Amino acid sequence: MFKKILIANRGEIALRIIRTCKELGIKTVAVYSTADRESLHVRFADEAVCIGPPPSKDSYLNIPAIMSAVEVTAADAVHPGYGFLSENERFASICAEYGVKFIGPSPEAIAAMGDKATAKETARKAGVPVVPGSEGVLENLAQARRIASEVGYPVLLKATAGGGGKGMRVVWKPEDLEDAWNIARAEAKAAFGNDGLYLEKYIQNPRHIEVQVVGDQYGNVSHLSERDCTIQRRHQKLIEEAPSPVITPELREKIGEAAVKLAKFIRYESAGTVEFIFDQDTGEFYFMEMNTRIQVEHPVTEEIFFFDLIKEQIKVAAGVPVSGRHYFPHNLPLPRWAMEVRINAEDPYNDFRPSPGKVENFHKPGGHGVRVDSHLYAGYTIPPYYDSMVAKLIVADFSREEVINKMLRALDEFILEGPGLKTTIPILKEILQDENFRKGTYNTRFLETWRK
Repeated sequence: MFKKILIANRGEIALRIIRTCKELGIKTVAVYSTADRESLHVRFADEAVCIGPPPSKDSYLNIPAIMSAVEVTAADAVHPGYGFLSENERFASICAEYGVKFIGPSPEAIAAMGDKATAKETARKAGVPVVPGSEGVLENLAQARRIASEVGYPVLLKATAGGGGKGMRVVWKPEDLEDAWNIARAEAKAAFGNDGLYLEKYIQNPRHIEVQVVGDQYGNVSHLSERDCTIQRRHQKLIEEAPSPVITPELREKIGEAAVKLAKFIRYESAGTVEFIFDQDTGEFYFMEMNTRIQVEHPVTEEIFFFDLIKEQIKVAAGVPVSGRHYFPHNLPLPRWAMEVRINAEDPYNDFRPSPGKVENFHKPGGHGVRVDSHLYAGYTIPPYYDSMVAKLIVADFSREEVINKMLRALDEFILEGPGLKTTIPILKEILQDENFRKGTYNTRFLETWRK
């Protein structure tokens, strides 16, 4: 087992990793920017190293500064959390060169899943169903026209290096393809430095279903069932739950086997998530992408199975085999239901404008089956430089209805106040009380059409 782990991240996920390390008897090193000097992850780590000024490129994305911190603290492993360098093939390779264990997959596995067109082709080779469309990056507009005609409109243009909905355009009819092509390429180039696009059939009534997998160094891969991440805004998740209201035990078995098949094909080591789009009109599911890291929403799975995914991730990185072929009998109903809402420092009634600032009053809800993952405290100032998510509220119970009611109660108890500070709590409460949400009858465009 590792003696000392450096956490190359910040905020709630850094604090989350520190807690598990302490339970395993592992020393921890926090890194921080000058904007995060007063953050809780800095306070609770055994050691802390400042790695630069507030901008991410000068601190949390600064590989030389992080590797210097590894060297001066004699850390023997690095946990990247999520975001920042967690899916950076070069960073994983540098860690290996320095003899430091990267707690995540191999650089080769990251590369195989990092480019969306390459990932889709890899999934196809592994025998995992993919959405009909181009077999790689499109060469030109003429090829896009030909493939769109073959699969049938509407189609979706997607940036191969994309994320967060950037470089993505739905095209409903042939005459709109050229404009969408030009806009998507320009947007992708500006956002990712890569204007490569691929094209696929647009699923009109989709759910976003993802499967949690864990692989070890010996070729074993297990999965811990699915999560439903269909409630999104601009392709950013707001609410996640497990199990999915639309997945049957038979479909759960199939989609889980598909996720394991892909992970084994790329010899995946560590915790990861295989994401699928589920067509509610046909009952078919298709590979979308793989996140080669721990997910923001991993607590949903943890609360269903009473299982520490970060602990499992650290153990398999240290050479321990995964806990078994399966973590539960998949032909049985899941033992309970869990849901997570992301609480962001944003104004939901002003186009989700970021709302950083000082936290004057902070009270976390409690009670049976209620968990809050957050680095906030009264007196803390939310910096404007990073992602606006400041807390995750997770609840669990024995049915979806009980979970929704418990979540509403917990949100009523959640106090997060400061001068001019806005959060997504009000809109989350509205969504949870919506009739279609409570019935489970919605798709990924829920917020686009909500209240219209």
